[in-house]
Amino acid sequence: MAAVNVLPNYVKGKWVASAASETLDVVNPATLECLAQVPLSSAAELNQAAAEAQAAFAEWRRVPATGRVRYLFHLRELLEQQFDDIARTITLECGKTLAESRGEMRRAVENVEVACGIPMMMQGYNAEDIARGIDEIMIRQPLGVTAIIAPFNFPGMIPFWFMPYAIACGNTCIVKPSEKVPLTMQKVFGLIHQLDLPAGVVNLVNGAKETVDAILDHPDIRAVSFVGSSSVARYVYSRAAASGKRAQCQGGAKNPVIVLPDADLSMTTRILSDSAFGCAGQRCLAASVAITVGEARKPFTEAIATAAESRVVGYGLDEGVQMGTVISEQSKSRVESWIQKGADAGAKVLVDGRNPNVSGYEQGHFVRPTLLDDVEPGSEIAATEIFGPVLSLMHLDTIDEAIALVNQGTYGNMACLFTSSGAAARKFRYEAEAGNIGINIGVAAPMAFFPFSGWKESFFGDLHGQGQHAVEFFTQTKVVVERWPQEWSRQF
Repeated sequence: MAAVNVLPNYVKGKWVASAASETLDVVNPATLECLAQVPLSSAAELNQAAAEAQAAFAEWRRVPATGRVRYLFHLRELLEQQFDDIARTITLECGKTLAESRGEMRRAVENVEVACGIPMMMQGYNAEDIARGIDEIMIRQPLGVTAIIAPFNFPGMIPFWFMPYAIACGNTCIVKPSEKVPLTMQKVFGLIHQLDLPAGVVNLVNGAKETVDAILDHPDIRAVSFVGSSSVARYVYSRAAASGKRAQCQGGAKNPVIVLPDADLSMTTRILSDSAFGCAGQRCLAASVAITVGEARKPFTEAIATAAESRVVGYGLDEGVQMGTVISEQSKSRVESWIQKGADAGAKVLVDGRNPNVSGYEQGHFVRPTLLDDVEPGSEIAATEIFGPVLSLMHLDTIDEAIALVNQGTYGNMACLFTSSGAAARKFRYEAEAGNIGINIGVAAPMAFFPFSGWKESFFGDLHGQGQHAVEFFTQTKVVVERWPQEWSRQF
């Protein structure tokens, strides 16, 4: 067996070999090929990166905003040049299709583009004569060192919800990619290295829980951005807050979708199939529960079952594949166990995706699209995020019952409605308790100039990633009240 590369960290503008004694294999989930090894960096290594970032902050904050964004303009061009190579890396280590990886990277680039608007987005405001001869202004200033703890499911996109805004606002930054998928950020930091940023402005430290805890405890790290499961999001938020840090922690989801009888059946089926089974269901905006209302039950159930059965599953780099793998054997076992729990609780397994045989990739971590019908609203599976290609079907008589069911959920990441009625759409968007709402949309993912607005157990914090929320999160406001008496000017 050929030797595999142990991935380096990136600190103070240089690639640095980790001193960690423990590493994990980075495995292609379709082929089981070992792509590299990732070091589990110690707290001491994270602390060194934080010290370098803190040292770099003093000068970086003094670079004018127009100067800071020039680096981002350059980064955008480099990302475009290496777009397909990075997308292919995402597929290799994450298992999604190449088209999905390209879509992910397009969203990453869009966030760089929006962050290039910092010279306007970071502006404050002022008022003259708040009292006679006294003026007041509010300005935004950077925080200092910031950190990003990224998940496995979008290794290219999610760091860009935060990093470009953080550095454009004058902060320095440490990125800790998921130890399951560290190769994408290695590619990205290869491009960042070409920018000739001042050393220490952007750093990368690989690792797992020890590294995360070091981030949360370090006194010089002022703000933490996290995306992952709700249980870990709560942990990160609590520990960060206990250390006096700002934190924005995106958690899990159980996204409900309501289908009314007047919905366009063909469009609804196609869009919901992509939502539920795209990225193998491993995204926080995947449709998890489809609630049909009245006469929508029979036609939609038949149509979505056909769509699930016909979806092409395979290696994400192969032509024509519509869905790839879940991330690991543990994820595959967990998803399949939840399918069985659903069946044991009385749900009908209309389409069973367990233990598929994918020709040429028999050992890969594949689960085919699965449909569970007649899922009981109060059951455990109805409330649990499965994070796999499993769609639960529920059936109610009225839209009021459906909205009430949506609002009973503990999560609040996304809720969608399919209808041709403007009145029903307005009622839903007004009453549904979720931060991202879709009307005839299956994945209500905000554009980069809007915040990614999770509610309830789907988000811990006040300000979300992306757009103006990111600018507010990565800056602190300073109010200046000043008086210049007329007699002081007479000397001139």
